[in-house]
Amino acid sequence: MRHRMRTLLAGVMLGASTLSALAGSELLPGISTGLPLGVPLPEGLYVISIPSWGTRSGNGTDIDIFATAPAWMIWSTPWTIAGGRVLFDAVTPYADVSIRKGPHFSGFLNPIVGAQLKWDLGGGFFGGFHAGVYLPMKNELTTIGLAHDYASFQGIGTISYFKDGWNLTSTLVYGTGKSGLDGGPDWFNVDLTATRKFDKFEVGAVAFGSTDLSAPFTGYAEQSQFAVGGLVGYDFGAFNVQLKLTTDVSETNYGTKDTRAWANVTIPLWNPAPPIAKPVTAKF
Repeated sequence: MRHRMRTLLAGVMLGASTLSALAGSELLPGISTGLPLGVPLPEGLYVISIPSWGTRSGNGTDIDIFATAPAWMIWSTPWTIAGGRVLFDAVTPYADVSIRKGPHFSGFLNPIVGAQLKWDLGGGFFGGFHAGVYLPMKNELTTIGLAHDYASFQGIGTISYFKDGWNLTSTLVYGTGKSGLDGGPDWFNVDLTATRKFDKFEVGAVAFGSTDLSAPFTGYAEQSQFAVGGLVGYDFGAFNVQLKLTTDVSETNYGTKDTRAWANVTIPLWNPAPPIAKPVTAKF
């Protein structure tokens, strides 16, 4: 009985050690690819769902990772600052991580609440900034470094060329960490999109990279990766769907390369009714 307990404990510890290589960027690298994030949404309320499933295989270990932003709520307000549209957003991601024939972990990740400011720069160019705060979250994902029992900050700068069916978007993301064995690194992500719409269909390429900017404790192995992939999409009118498939072309200290299937589902929930034109009355 004791031998079986020691074997089970060793397996759990090995799994947790392997999964700790998934720590790093608090925002899932590549999550914004496909989205023209620099473009201010028209006034209204929107929800974007971004499910993804990926696997890291190699070195004798297969890790399956399901991660989703089930309901990224965005309110595009009627207000502007210096000509830029003000938006507010919030989301609580969810993740399910398992080692095949090994331990399994699932739960919600740190909720984030944020504010955005987006401008129409003219000539098809748009850009803006996004600032957000991750709220503390403690559950079984905390044991493998995916959820954090501390608050942190995230800043985003993005620019888009969105004209004549083209979506060329570059998004840069910086996030803070926390020092200590229970902390995480400062990190930086870049998400890249180049797609073209043909009537209701959309095709193109996506890419993303991520890197740790610090080590929260002595012996921490700083991570980085870069991935490329393709995108196909269709505008159904009431909602828009994009499907993506990406794979790492390089990685450092993740141990294995990630291959991931994604979806972006964008649904407008509410937009204000257009103003009713007043009848023209002739005056004599």
